[in-house]
Amino acid sequence: MVLSSYFPGFAQESPKIRTEADTAQIRIGEQINFKITVEADTSAQVIFPEGQTFSPLETVEAFKTDTSRVKDRMILQKIYALTQFDSGNYLLPTQRIEIDGTGYFTDSLLVAVASVPVDTTKQQMYDIKPMIAVQKNNSRFWLMLFLGILFLGFLSWLVYRFFFLKKPLTEEEKEAKLPPYDRALLELKKLENSRYLIQDEYKKYYSELTDIVRAYLEEEVQISALESTTRQLIEKLELLKDAGELNLEDETIRHFNKILQTADLVKFARSKPPTNTAEQHRLAVEQIVTKTHEAIPEPSEEELQQQEEYLQMLAGQRRKKRQIQYGVAALVIVLLAVGSLAVYMGPRLFWDTVSGHPTKQLLEREWVSSTYGFPPISLESPEVLLREETELSAEEKEAIKEQYAFEYKNPDALFSIGAMSRILNQPVEPDYEKTLESVLRELEAGGARNLITKKEEFTTQTGVKGVKVYGRGTFKLPESDESIRGQYAVFLFGGSGFQQQIVLTWPDGDEYAEEIIERIQNSLEVKLEV
Repeated sequence: MVLSSYFPGFAQESPKIRTEADTAQIRIGEQINFKITVEADTSAQVIFPEGQTFSPLETVEAFKTDTSRVKDRMILQKIYALTQFDSGNYLLPTQRIEIDGTGYFTDSLLVAVASVPVDTTKQQMYDIKPMIAVQKNNSRFWLMLFLGILFLGFLSWLVYRFFFLKKPLTEEEKEAKLPPYDRALLELKKLENSRYLIQDEYKKYYSELTDIVRAYLEEEVQISALESTTRQLIEKLELLKDAGELNLEDETIRHFNKILQTADLVKFARSKPPTNTAEQHRLAVEQIVTKTHEAIPEPSEEELQQQEEYLQMLAGQRRKKRQIQYGVAALVIVLLAVGSLAVYMGPRLFWDTVSGHPTKQLLEREWVSSTYGFPPISLESPEVLLREETELSAEEKEAIKEQYAFEYKNPDALFSIGAMSRILNQPVEPDYEKTLESVLRELEAGGARNLITKKEEFTTQTGVKGVKVYGRGTFKLPESDESIRGQYAVFLFGGSGFQQQIVLTWPDGDEYAEEIIERIQNSLEVKLEV
């Protein structure tokens, strides 16, 4: 069966539109091929219907547009596969085809959808098949987990590398950590293997020899030896000996004095002793260092206690240093992780996530799909709208029989959703202008100022037409004298004896609020019946 309609233009070159349906009667689940043919100039821009504009029938597929030419005319054919899964008679709505900015409308078509009769005495019945377990694709999750572990491992390595990894000690650092006695013997051994005497560098030889023994005495015996003259140093050693703090023999001190005097002559008078004498002086200094080390008396109990307290203090300082290192390391890891996350997410999104942006939280929570009032208004929202008890004025009671109002407000986000259904006393068409004036007065009563109003036609996903009024203005913050820029949108629907309205407000420039509004707007559904 072929049903067709023909729309000739008023002039010879005007567009021509034809529609055809291969049938007007189907069974549940079967398809109708609905074809739209447009004949227009080759330069014309033609826009066919898109999406679910054939509701209450469902669009299964929109086939590719077929284009052909006949002389100086262009013929475009577009086929839509339509179906319905509930039995009944359905009106295929008129479709708008836009040609060079002008809209052309097709005729509506009545389609009968019949149920499929089933003879249960002959048709075998089967149990419902169990649910089939489908393996979830977690590849992205594991990839992100792997990259996260890899990144944290890299951060940990950096922290360990710069805060905890001890660099290998150089020979000089190892030598500096030795006890004074061992370090002095090691330096004397190095002096023995030096080439000073072979190269007649006696001044350097004796300077290093005396520096070694003086540094040892200053560190081990704790006297000022490096800055003292030979006479001053010998006097200090004799005073320590007389006080019983250094058990050195007089012969050892005299021998040490003789070596120091020889060194002074070499350094300042350019004296040059025999090579074997210089070698003997080195051996003598080694013996003096050993005897001095042995001559230092054992520390008293009080000194040991002071030393123990000192060691405990050092241990406490080391613990404190480690704690500081751990704290700095943890802080560095946290800062690097936070910084990397901020770079990955973007500074604004990261800050909104950390600070708990109110509309972002609304957008990301689990949404609710509900129906409100009668005639019903269906929409999706972040929160359930609560019933509002409203009293009608005497003037309103003359026109309104019943009223159902629901609302959700988020004062932190300056965000609100309102839905209202009204049944009128008389079967008349609603006055949208009067309703809009009432809505704007309510907004102004709440502190809104400088409201800019724009109006356009609005069509729901199922093809129900209404009016959308929207704009910007200045809105007062709750419990405050401050005001911010905001936006509003009012959706008006209705028919004979009833009216439905949805009012939305949100902050201007809020990307998350814009997404919420778009999602609510796309989910709007109303039933135009009482």
